[in-house]
Amino acid sequence: MGVPQTKSELLLAIDKNHNKLSGYLASIPPESASDESMEGHAKGSVMSVCNLVAYLLGWNKLVIKWITLDAAGKPVDFPETGYKWNQLGLLAQKFYRDYSDLDLCSLRSQLQDAKNEIVESIKKRSDDDLYGKAWYGKWTMGRMISFNTSSPYANACGRLRKWAKENNLKL
Repeated sequence: MGVPQTKSELLLAIDKNHNKLSGYLASIPPESASDESMEGHAKGSVMSVCNLVAYLLGWNKLVIKWITLDAAGKPVDFPETGYKWNQLGLLAQKFYRDYSDLDLCSLRSQLQDAKNEIVESIKKRSDDDLYGKAWYGKWTMGRMISFNTSSPYANACGRLRKWAKENNLKL
């Protein structure tokens, strides 16, 4: 599937990639979920499956924050207050800390809830709202949502497949 260009394509990409991710996560043994043995988001770092899901949850929560602020007519501080785009490794570390007290089951549940909230928000908008005008720099709202939901879900699936193969786990 290519980059979503319409509301329906965006919803399909989010659901397809999230469903695949959910299936993979459901097959991770709970005792392996906290092992920091997966290639991390910052070069040379390692993370756990829980960290990976915390990262996705953090970005989904940011998308919700951006949409909520925008809907209220308030300025959006992309990517996050106190962080610049060249500090995404630091932001990843923040997400790991923010959700460090949650187990994989809780992380999966919260990610599902955040994804559902984003989907409901998308459903309330038209194709023109999502793809008709720039929202951040040259990027449309739909593209910014895709950058931070369906694309990272797909990336996470690849990371999980590689990690599972290295650890002799079947997804």
